[in-house]
Amino acid sequence: MKLNIIKFKSTFFLILICFSYLSFSQNKDQLSLGADQIELFIDDLKGKNVAIVANQTSKIKSDYKYVHIIDSLLSLNINIKKVFSPEHGFRGIADAGEKVEDGIDLKTGLPIISLHGSNKKPTTDQMKDIDIIIFDIQDVGVRFYTYISTLHLVMEAVAESNKRLIILDRPNPNGHYIDGPILEDKFKSFVGMHPVPIVHGMTIGEFGIMINNEGWLKNKINCDLKVIPIKNYERTIIYNLPVKPSPNLPNKTSINLYPSLCFFEQTPISIGRGTEMQFQIMGNPNWEKTDFKFIPRSMSGAKSPKHLNKICNGIDLRNHTYLNEINLEWIIYAYNKSKNKSSFFRSGFNRLAGNDKLQNQIINGINEEEIKLSWKKGIEKFKTIRSKYLLYN
Repeated sequence: MKLNIIKFKSTFFLILICFSYLSFSQNKDQLSLGADQIELFIDDLKGKNVAIVANQTSKIKSDYKYVHIIDSLLSLNINIKKVFSPEHGFRGIADAGEKVEDGIDLKTGLPIISLHGSNKKPTTDQMKDIDIIIFDIQDVGVRFYTYISTLHLVMEAVAESNKRLIILDRPNPNGHYIDGPILEDKFKSFVGMHPVPIVHGMTIGEFGIMINNEGWLKNKINCDLKVIPIKNYERTIIYNLPVKPSPNLPNKTSINLYPSLCFFEQTPISIGRGTEMQFQIMGNPNWEKTDFKFIPRSMSGAKSPKHLNKICNGIDLRNHTYLNEINLEWIIYAYNKSKNKSSFFRSGFNRLAGNDKLQNQIINGINEEEIKLSWKKGIEKFKTIRSKYLLYN
């Protein structure tokens, strides 16, 4: 009996040691966001007038809870003068494309200047009393997701006013692949400003460095830029966002399907805005009856969704295999299923695609494999450019 007790104690302490080692190893290799590593940029902010480009995703983990980066910096007596907010607003609840007005943050009293309202780029007057800007927003690694367009215009304003920008880097939840046609110059817009594929496989910090060094800012001006990298990050990590990056990307599945389903925004097909399954379903009231149906309703983030209050016959993609490439089968299927093909593609489709070829390829019955072959040369050229700016494996 005594021998058994000794064996039990030995086993118990061995397990305890192993657990402690594993805990230490996990803590040692724990992923730390740029914003988590305040010690790496706090000295840049002391005694300076600071602005921050932020929204609901600009949070860091502190004592097992999430704290907004603004609250954290204010607690360290950093002089934050104003907040710039991107599409969807500072609280991240405005509809896609909705004009957002300036305001005041009730908690801190800081002025909030919308970069999706009367101006998308900070004005000369808005930059006058600022020494340095922090950019801390969670991106999803897709060309037509407008946070990288906001980054571009902020960089331009910083460069023109001889100020400084610090990007606090965050993981790319679609960083595990690169796919899509390269944006052509004549299709540049706020939903696509750069000659990159739809899915570029870079973090927002890496992307900012590329914008700077490739001379993509107006008149090829250069922004005084510092990037605080993510610690212990590899782009193959599937990062689960703690806060949804915009109202209609509620979870990991929607973010993964977004590059493939966003094409439908410029067609008569609903992708679930006005439901709790945004970017995880597709359908239309005019499709033949299906077992899966949904009804778009007016709700926060989708005040006037497509096919409001109508029963849509559709397809449920919530359990679809995790994508490592853009899926074109769905858009081809929906076009072929359409009864009125002449009105299927709306005016903004080519801006999302970045060219007018994709629309014509689908109309002419080109299959997915052939369409993707037409992207190959552009993607390989982009990969060569991209490789110069990667901060992570």
